[in-house]
Parts: sequence; C-alpha cells; structure tokens
Amino acid sequence: MARQRRFQYAGAVYHVMARGDGGKAVYETDDDRLVFLSRLGEVCGSCGWRVHAWVLMGNHFHLLLETPLPNLVAGMKWLLGTFSQGWNRARKRQGHVFQGRYKSVPVNGSEADAHYFRIVADYIHLNPARAGLAGGSAGKLAGYRWSSLPSYAAGKGAPWLEMARVLNSFELAQDGRGRRAYVAWLEARASNDRGNIDQVAQDALRRGWYLGVETFRDRLLALVDKAKGIKPRERRKADGFEKDYCEKDAERLIQEYGPKLGLPVGAAELAELRKGDERKAMMAALIRWRTAASTEWIATRLHMGHPGSVSRQVGIVKRNRKLQGRLNKLEKTGCAGVEIRSHEHA
Repeated sequence: MARQRRFQYAGAVYHVMARGDGGKAVYETDDDRLVFLSRLGEVCGSCGWRVHAWVLMGNHFHLLLETPLPNLVAGMKWLLGTFSQGWNRARKRQGHVFQGRYKSVPVNGSEADAHYFRIVADYIHLNPARAGLAGGSAGKLAGYRWSSLPSYAAGKGAPWLEMARVLNSFELAQDGRGRRAYVAWLEARASNDRGNIDQVAQDALRRGWYLGVETFRDRLLALVDKAKGIKPRERRKADGFEKDYCEKDAERLIQEYGPKLGLPVGAAELAELRKGDERKAMMAALIRWRTAASTEWIATRLHMGHPGSVSRQVGIVKRNRKLQGRLNKLEKTGCAGVEIRSHEHA
C-alpha cells in the first residue's frame, strides 16, 4: 500500500495529527503536555512555523499549522523524535510513542476561500466537547486547558500561536469583541451539539487527502506531476494517487479497528467468514463514512461479494441504532472524531 505523500511548499497550511502507539495514552501527565508544547514552540521558532489552532487529548493531538517554508517533514521529524526520546527516557523504556506516521492533510488557506480553514479550526477546538471533557454540563469549552481556545478567550498565548487568521476567516474583528464572539460561537456548539460538526464539514473532512476546492486539489496534483516529471496532458495516465491514498486510509482503519471489532484482518480469515458477517458490515460502514474508498475495494478487501452488497450492509448498519452505538463507542476509545450516526450517505 502506498505511503501518504507529503506535500511541501512555501505557505502551506496543514491539519496535522498523530495518536499514541496502539491507541495508548501519550499525554499521561501535565508534564508530558507541557514538554510537548515546549518542543512545539522550539520547532516553530527554528522552522518559522505558525500554529493557528491546537489541542492535546489523552492519546492524540491536532494542529492547524502553517509552514512559510517547505519544511514540514524536517520539523515534524524533530518534534516527534525529541518528544518521544524524552518520553521514553522518563519512563525508562524503549519503542514507539506515536502510532505509525503522523497524518498531514493540506488545507486551502487562501483568504478568498476560508471555508476549509474554518472547518479545521472548529474541528480542533471542539475536540474536547466531542470527547465529553468540556462543553455543556462538562464545563466551559474554553476551560479545557490543553487547547488554543483559552488563548483566544484571553487574547494572549504562546508567541507561536497566531489567532488573527482564524478570526479573519470568520470575518471577525481583531480585538476582544471578535475573540469573544468566536469563543461564544464554539461554546454554544459545544453545549447544544456536543461539539459535533455539520454534514458539509463532515463531507469535507471525509475527503481524506486534502481540504479545499477543486482548484486547490489541482494545484496539489500539479506538485505530484512536477515531482514525477508528468506533463499536464498526461495526468490521466498517472498512477492514481488519489485512489492509492483512499485505499491506504481504509486499510489503516481495518488494521486499527478490526481487532477491536473481533474481525480478523487477514485475507484468508476474512474469506472464511460469511459475506454478510455483522463485523464486516460494521467495518464497511466505518470505511465508507470515514474515507473515500470505493465499494469495489471494500468488497474485495473484506470478502463481501458484489459491491452492491457493501452498500446494502452499510445501509443496515445506518438504520440499526445498536450497531451505530457500538461504532461510536469504539471510535471514542481512540481519536475523538465525528459521530458516525450523523453521516447520511452509504
């Protein structure tokens, strides 16, 4: 399976995320969180990065990150490497701290189209609400210490945090009134909607390898073509980068959630199960709702028969509250993500 391609260019904006190895906690103590933020500040200083939003959860982090220079890979290698070394040293252990490679999704950050920038900023800041750690009866969202939202509320934060661009994306004033309006907007969503995001935002986040309009996508693909020496007229003959990425993302879900569902992940073992096995149906639903992998790929990978069977099984899961509840609970044991029940497409 192809590895996720890293897009690097001057002025790039990314949604960066990584989670603990095997879904285990990374930030076990406040000292762990403070050390990570200190390392983040150091790499921002050395690489010139600007962070527009961030959150640390128990076993993962999210950043809305801007790189004025094309140095994402070098900076992330240093950040995760130095933090992991210190984390292991403090516990007298060895091994991976984070699971696999971090994920970095390019975000269309142009002022002319700030829609996707807003989506990611909100998604990051509402993470504690979706996890039930803040918002509504759990307390103020801005009271969750380990995110950038308290800095927005106070009007001051780390030197590497830049709040202006998020406020600009909402067409809010660059003053206390604008910040209060932004925080109040998120507090209301955390209280009323438990931090869930709307269908349009879900569809955008689900796309997988980029967040933006088609012209932004074409720009990214042009970078791939340039690196591979592919001329524009030969794009249709290229190697199916989008398809590879979607299938890679789906495979990651199978490896991560298959064991938690009691579903074997090997081809031979899957072939021995019924095509309509409930665990297969749940995994197929998770893949359809979290990636853009095709029903053809899912049917082949999970041994579910005809692609049409995949759509039927996903529809069954969508209508079954018990199965949806199991999937939602399963996801909440890992990354606090979009609740599955709010997706409509199958």
